Formats: sequence, C-alpha cells, structure tokens
Amino acid sequence: MTITRRTTLGLVGAALAAPAVHAQAPTEITFNYPIAVGGPIPRLIDGYCEEFARENPGFRIRPVYAGSYQDTLTKTLTAIRGGDAPQLACLLSTDMFTLIDEDAVLAWDDQPGVERAWLDGFFPGFLENSRTAGKTWGIPFQRSTIVLYWNKELFREAGLNPDVAPANWAEQLSHAQKLTKRQGDNTSQWGIQIPSSGFPYWLFQGLTTQNNVRLMNQEGNRVFYSDPKVAEALKYWADLSNVHRVQPPGIVEWGTTPRDFFERKVAMMWTTTGNLTNVRRTAQFPFGVGMLPAGVQLGSPTGGGNLYVFKSANAAQREGAVRFARFLTTPERAAHWGIETGYVAVTPQAWDTGAMRAYVADFPAAAVARDQLPHAVAELSTHDNQRVTKALNDNLQAALLGRKQPQAAMNDAQQEADRLLRRFR
Repeated sequence: MTITRRTTLGLVGAALAAPAVHAQAPTEITFNYPIAVGGPIPRLIDGYCEEFARENPGFRIRPVYAGSYQDTLTKTLTAIRGGDAPQLACLLSTDMFTLIDEDAVLAWDDQPGVERAWLDGFFPGFLENSRTAGKTWGIPFQRSTIVLYWNKELFREAGLNPDVAPANWAEQLSHAQKLTKRQGDNTSQWGIQIPSSGFPYWLFQGLTTQNNVRLMNQEGNRVFYSDPKVAEALKYWADLSNVHRVQPPGIVEWGTTPRDFFERKVAMMWTTTGNLTNVRRTAQFPFGVGMLPAGVQLGSPTGGGNLYVFKSANAAQREGAVRFARFLTTPERAAHWGIETGYVAVTPQAWDTGAMRAYVADFPAAAVARDQLPHAVAELSTHDNQRVTKALNDNLQAALLGRKQPQAAMNDAQQEADRLLRRFR
C-alpha cells in the first residue's frame, strides 16, 4: 500500500485520539524513621531507599524522619488513629507490646515471601525483644547494647593501664575514684557518667542484669522492680554520686554525656554502641571500648530499633515492606550499616563478610558489642510499656536525687506497675 500524506495525517490523528498508555506508578511505602543518636543516619537511609528503588522499580520507599524514638512512636500512633498510618516504621524493640495492643502491626511470619530461615537468622539476643506468642513482630535492624568507653590518656595520667577496662563493679568504682579531679567543692573531671535521663531504665538494666535479676517476664505482664537485687543495683548507681562523688550529682543527661567525654570532663561513660562511629570520628584522644563491668556476672540489655509492618499496608505495600526489610538485612548491607553507624550488625553472616572482617581487624572495638551479646538480655518491655517504664524511671531518678531510699523507690515503682499490668494477666 502506498502511504500518502493524507494517509499519514490520518494515522497521526488516530494516534492522537487514542487514550495514552502510562507506565504503572511504583507502589509507595511510607517509612517512619527515628533519629536518636549522632551520625550520618539520614544520608545512609536515603541512600538505601534510592538503591532499593533501582533494584526494585515497582516500589518506592519514602522515609519520614520523625525525631526521637518516643516522638516517632507518638507520631505513628497519632497517624494510625487519624487514618494516615505509615506502612513501615523503625521503632524501639520495646514498643512491640504497645503496637500489638493497638492492633496496629502484622506478624512478619504471615507475610508472603517470608521464610523461617530468614527470621531465625538474627542473633538470638535480638530476637528476645522481637517475638511473643510464637510470632515475630519486629525485624532487628538498628540494634545495640550498652558498652563502656574510656579515655586512655586520662587512664595513663591516673596511673591506670590505658588498655584494660575495669572488670567489675569494685574496679569500676576504684578507677572512677582515681580519675576524679577535685579541688574543694569544684570538680574539673568526673570519673564516670551513667546517664539517667532519656533512657534511665535501659542504663539501669545494665546494672540489674549484672546483679543477676530480670526486670520483667517474657509475657510482658509482670515486673520485678521490688526484688532486693534490683534495689541493690540501684544503690550502687546512686552511691556513685551521693556517697563516692565520682559521678555528677543529680540527673546525668543522655544527650550531653558524649560531649562531656569529648571535652575530657568525664573519663569513663556508659552509652550505646550506636555512638561508636560518632566517638571514633569526634574524640581527639585514644579511647577504649569494653564490655560493661561485671557485678556477680557480665550483662547488658539489648537496645535499639526493629522494623514493623503495619496493618495499613495493602497487599502490594506488604510485599514491598518484606522486600525492603530483607534488602536492609542482607549480610553485606547489615555489615555496611554497622561499619557506618556503630550499631551491631544483626546477623552472624554479616560479621563474616570481607568488609566487616577488615573493619574489625583495623578497629577491634567494633566487635565488643557483638561479643557481649551472649551476656545480654531483652530490654524492658511490657504491655502499657510507656507508663510501666515511666513508673520505674520516675523512681530511679528519685533515688538518684536522694529523695527516696533505693528499696522504697523500687517498692513504689512495683506498686504502680502492678496496678497498670493487672488487666493484662
């Protein structure tokens, strides 16, 4: 057939009259994310989301940076109640019971594409705060333990071995006494800081675990605040300030403790391994990282955030959430995340990657938190978790301020927690 100008115009006109065919837009998944410690977190998460989109063009992850863990939980729950819930979020592992009670989240076991081998592949210590009633509700991702940091220069000045951390409570106190510099009532350098704001219950759990006592049961409906071993741990902590005067009096701030360490105002500090990269990049002096000193045993709670998938997600968004969770926890990416942030890479396989092996060989301190995991326990988590934890925090601070004796403070915390938890038994 000969195509004339008229025929060509006719074909063009027909094409213009036909409805346009568009490529299907990618499924968007809103991902609420907390920014709780220093470091390049937003840049890393943005990069992971962009990389995921390139590998999975049918999905787009939209990160929403919502502030602290507490801010992120509050904003997430508010959005759920307002009908504008995210489909995915990184929230504290301890928020598990709260999210279940709010009927907000789905078990990962029940999602298509999820294999038991993947769920069982995380360190057991991190799964303690991720499972209940035979289901997995959180995928470990931004996880941590508490570790001890010390200034090696200040150790050397005090006549202490700069390469060896205090091994137990007695040595920790003795070191702190030698490291405290005071003229009259003026203290220019404190021996130790264990923060008592922000997450006081979490730091306290280091002490209770070392004193061989757990704060709650696995079902999250009972606490053991009034156990004499709990009060004994609290007395040790309070005495650091109120009796031995090796820790600042009053409430020691979570957020300023690393800065005090960098400015040589404190020689030893307890804080999250999630601050490891920040400390490495900021400290202008050689520093050490070690397991927390033992009481009757070694111990630390685990901490940090898990990934949760929400009931607001439709079938396509659930598929995307599973793909993204698996993407974030591949050995190579988990290793990269741990190296860049200081959080603990969440699977044994991540520690076997070439990148992680090389990193640990160059910076052995990176392996301390992993090596502490066999001595770690689940972070305090119960039903009505915020109020049950607040009962403990308020009474911890009352004891640290000298307003209550340790056992009386823990008895009061127990009474309030029992009132709150009674309906869950």
